[in-house]
Amino acid sequence: MNEAYAHLIVSRQGRVGIAQLNRPQALNALNSELMSELVHALQTLDADEGIGCIVVTGSEKAFAAGADIKQMADATVVDMMGSPFLGYWDAVQRIAKPVVAAVSGYCLGGGCELAMLCDLIVAAETAQFGQPEINLGVIPGAGGTQRLTRAVGKSVAMDMILTGRRISAQEALGFGLVSRVFPASSFLEDSLALAAEIAAKAPVALRMAKESVNRAFESSLAEGILFERCAFNLLFSTEDQKEGMAAFVEKRKPSWQGK
Repeated sequence: MNEAYAHLIVSRQGRVGIAQLNRPQALNALNSELMSELVHALQTLDADEGIGCIVVTGSEKAFAAGADIKQMADATVVDMMGSPFLGYWDAVQRIAKPVVAAVSGYCLGGGCELAMLCDLIVAAETAQFGQPEINLGVIPGAGGTQRLTRAVGKSVAMDMILTGRRISAQEALGFGLVSRVFPASSFLEDSLALAAEIAAKAPVALRMAKESVNRAFESSLAEGILFERCAFNLLFSTEDQKEGMAAFVEKRKPSWQGK
């Protein structure tokens, strides 16, 4: 399944698609080439009917240590305004299928922002999260000030962003940034098992569930409830709803068709 990517390894395990960042010499620092490849891979997996869930991961040492500073160091404001670089993060957000960030080691700066773009984050015990851009004379620019605040609250987000402080996997779990922490020895296996559990659910319902939860962060409660109600009702037009409820009544495992 892997195409000729220079900085990415793409594979599949059952109904789980895996996009592994692969710039080990730079701790998976996110340059334009890597982000462009990642967006292409995610869009390809998203369009594949045989894929139900996508995992984005890195190496044992680093999910991604940040954006590639060497690529930005001499940029002007005009350069940055005209660059497609930050738009790659926006493209990740538009992936319809559930995306799991499986984080081991460093998850800093743009790497942390990439992880937060995913639908949930799971972490190895070795994971470290941070937004250290303040140490470079800038601030997070791919959503870090917004998504981190929504994930962990104002005080912790201010602490991390104003000081550049890193937090451990267990701290991130306590703050609500990650959903699960796995042992380092079985981290990837556990992450893929979680993704496989998600991928085994009804495909259309998964998409509606993802859109509904995301709407909670983008609208008022009343608007979110209305969206959820419409999505809930819409699912009663699917074959999977009929199959799922029939399987429950008949005490058997459902067979999803994605229709």
